[in-house]
Amino acid sequence: MDAVVQKVEARAYRFPTERPESDGTLEWSATTLVTCHLTAGAFRGFGYTYADAGAAAFIDRVLGPLVRGEDPFATRALLTKMVRHARNAGFTGGAAMALSAVDVALWDLKAKLMGVSLVKLLGQARQKVPAYGSGGFTSLSPRELERQLGDWASQGLRAVKMKVGRDPAADPERVRLARAAVGPEVALMVDANGAYTSKEALSLAGDFAGAGVVWFEEPVSSDDLEGLALVRARAPAGMDVAAGEYGDSPRYFLRMLRAGAVDVLQADATRCLGVTGFLAAAELADAFQLPLSAHCAPSLHAPLCAAVARLAHLEYFADHARLERLLFDGAAVPQGGSLVPDPGRPGLGVELKRADAEPYAA
Repeated sequence: MDAVVQKVEARAYRFPTERPESDGTLEWSATTLVTCHLTAGAFRGFGYTYADAGAAAFIDRVLGPLVRGEDPFATRALLTKMVRHARNAGFTGGAAMALSAVDVALWDLKAKLMGVSLVKLLGQARQKVPAYGSGGFTSLSPRELERQLGDWASQGLRAVKMKVGRDPAADPERVRLARAAVGPEVALMVDANGAYTSKEALSLAGDFAGAGVVWFEEPVSSDDLEGLALVRARAPAGMDVAAGEYGDSPRYFLRMLRAGAVDVLQADATRCLGVTGFLAAAELADAFQLPLSAHCAPSLHAPLCAAVARLAHLEYFADHARLERLLFDGAAVPQGGSLVPDPGRPGLGVELKRADAEPYAA
């Protein structure tokens, strides 16, 4: 089918959290969604990222002119072109997130032009994608923490993740409360967001293991590959070390894998150059015989993860899940502990409900 991208639209929406939230290193009270729509004839591709509103302006000013008039089927060539032109703007961070949103929109448009779902276009490896509930913010009271994690367990999610690192001395007790709240059959995961030193992380790993913690995410900064590798080597048996959510290119993931820094590689299609970059991360993980786990943005990652050969799971992150349920038509919702992409919906399978989103325009 002959088609060209005729129109590029980017918007930003700031969506407040229900209450102020925090993890081991940051505090926030809102989530900013940046959307990208590409039009080719009667078809519209939809992509998005979670980034500063400046990413929308970057799409409008820099990336939009690069894809207008181009073939939406040429996803690889267009991504290469965009990456090259983004160099002087500073490729990492907000620029990579903007690139990701455009790449996702291109894949969504391509699938719609072909009349198929994205999961079918990519090559479906599984019908169901295992998901874990994620939140457990350090700003939650002990009772709120127990209620949130316990609710996920009662809904059928077989794993839950909580934040640690804000107050290391209090973390072992918070983890014990979480274990009691979810029971012995639900996998318990912790995420320090790089808040600990290597020695702190190793000391606490022993305490966490006593509560049956099976996943230790970013025990130290993801920039500290030696520290990650040290914690991975000395962590208790049965406890996986994970990182990679800030990856913005295949080179980032390759360095992490070569350093032996993780047991499970994380990737986020809203940051790592969209669908194209996520598939590259999955191939690298497979080459190193390690599983891949998707970070946040559950509605985007459900069809992508369904096409990944060596998959751990997908993160059903509280803030993004709430936003996507309210603002997306077709948002992913767990069914028996998994997300199930609908192969009958064209493209990505979700659409922005513009009228509902407009009150949050940034």
